[in-house]
Amino acid sequence: MTDHPADAIKIDGLVKKFGAFTAVDHVDIAVPKGSFLVLVGPSGCGKSTLLRMLAGLDAPTEGSIGFLGKTVSSGAGGVVADPRQRNAGLVFQSYALWPHMTVANNIAWPLKVANWKREEREARVSEVLALLGIGALRDRYPAEISGGQQQRVAIARTIAPKPSILLFDEPLSNLDAKLRIEMRSELMRIHRATEATSVYVTHDQVEAMTMATHVAVLNNGRVEQFGAPIELLRQPATTFVATFLGTPPANLIPVSRSGDALMFGELNLAPASLAPGLETAQLLYRAQDVAIGSVPGRPTVGAVFSEAAPIAGQTMVTAMIGALRVTGMAEGYFSARPGDPIEVSFLRDPDATFTTSGARVAR
Repeated sequence: MTDHPADAIKIDGLVKKFGAFTAVDHVDIAVPKGSFLVLVGPSGCGKSTLLRMLAGLDAPTEGSIGFLGKTVSSGAGGVVADPRQRNAGLVFQSYALWPHMTVANNIAWPLKVANWKREEREARVSEVLALLGIGALRDRYPAEISGGQQQRVAIARTIAPKPSILLFDEPLSNLDAKLRIEMRSELMRIHRATEATSVYVTHDQVEAMTMATHVAVLNNGRVEQFGAPIELLRQPATTFVATFLGTPPANLIPVSRSGDALMFGELNLAPASLAPGLETAQLLYRAQDVAIGSVPGRPTVGAVFSEAAPIAGQTMVTAMIGALRVTGMAEGYFSARPGDPIEVSFLRDPDATFTTSGARVAR
């Protein structure tokens, strides 16, 4: 990977093995200064292990990590820089507050360890308490405040020393749905205010798409795709990215070549020119491009109703076509009983074509 002066974090050929198991498998990422990078993927994909290596809690087996042009970890030499020397702050999933200290003292502690003068500590504590909107809590103890307030204190403690890099390990997973939405906006505001480069781990793709300037989708220890959120939504490189990101999820329809057509069973879905040289392929249809009901002039197939969820004046409908689960949209409010027969129509040509192994077919 080529060095770039604007890169805050540079990850080259990073590998982490635990015995015979490879948790992180040759990851290469360059993160520009001031970015909000979200590492997203299913449980066990390697995102938390990658974050732990960024924080200096684990040493890489191979490869290297650079912060602001300085190598902080190397597989050849183990952990090069002590976690305290990385100018990085880590917010854990658990709040990890000291129960015997007040909110103000929790926030001041890392400053005291860093040998800040008392008057400087007090000024900085007041500053971050105001930034997080928790000034009224300064003299309370962790047991006396709510979970959402504890999370704000944990974030305040992390940003108090003014780190250049902020690391977040699923910090909102312990909060209820409403508070998670509020804290997402709060974290983005804090990111802008601190101007730190942030790396945020989550399995929630909604968090990824709403918060990130850059997204790295991980699967089985590898980065399936890295880029801006809209880029990944519009141009997914693999079927995993295509179906993992986006709400509602996209549909993958298996087809086979028959003459000049790509067939889904007896249904002619698309011209064979969309899958040059392939006998079988997968066609990507967004949920908004799949209608519930028969549409004149468009390919329509029988299905079995599974479930429905109202979304912004429409209904997201899930149906089964044989063993294939398909999601489409119905205008207004749609209702049926599970097992009822319905029809599904494909409104336009597929958004993308993939091989059966999951790679995107260039057009």
